[in-house]
Amino acid sequence: MGKAVLIGAGPGAADLITVRGARILSEANVVLYDALVGNEILALCPQAIKIPVGKRFGQRSTAQAAINLQLVELAKNHDLVVRLKGGDPMLFGRADEELAALEQAGITVEVVPGISTAFAAAAATLQPLTKRGCARSVAFFTSSSAPDLPDTTQLPDSDTLVQYMGGQKAVQTAALLLAQGRRSDLPVIIVENCSLPNQRIQRMTLAELQQGLPDCTGPVLVMIGAAFAARN
Repeated sequence: MGKAVLIGAGPGAADLITVRGARILSEANVVLYDALVGNEILALCPQAIKIPVGKRFGQRSTAQAAINLQLVELAKNHDLVVRLKGGDPMLFGRADEELAALEQAGITVEVVPGISTAFAAAAATLQPLTKRGCARSVAFFTSSSAPDLPDTTQLPDSDTLVQYMGGQKAVQTAALLLAQGRRSDLPVIIVENCSLPNQRIQRMTLAELQQGLPDCTGPVLVMIGAAFAARN
């Protein structure tokens, strides 16, 4: 029986994966990778069998139960199996389910953290998530939920809000925030394809976001809060 490692691939750019993550990838026998993991990162493990198990909203994807089963079966037959996830495995990555399946099967498991997209987006926009005097708390959230559960309409109470997998649901978020009394001119930053060559950054206000999300084809992160005001 082998070992399984959950590795965070980071926000997308190949050179933003950790040194430890890259080293383990170069040693892996099998790599199960997410849809957002690019070819440049997969090039770090030429020796490995590569299995796509990606999940993209609105597209056909591998069921989580099937991924769990694959991980367990592969780890029983290979020395080192990697589950390669976008961003950080422990944030919106359903790592708990995969860890539980591996642990129940008696398989040794390790987690290698990755740079979460929120941190990469803050770096790309040169806009810190916190700011003395106006933003001392940050909340990460997603409107996505399990298929048998309704989407949440309750937003975190925080100075800075970062919505993962925002898509068109960011419009609903804007409407809810305005209904709660948030300022209509509150700064909003939309980051599409964060850290990649086709990265796009768009700035607007909360009121403008309520009118509709700009045309976006890649993964979107939405950052909302006074911390994102332009520096004078």
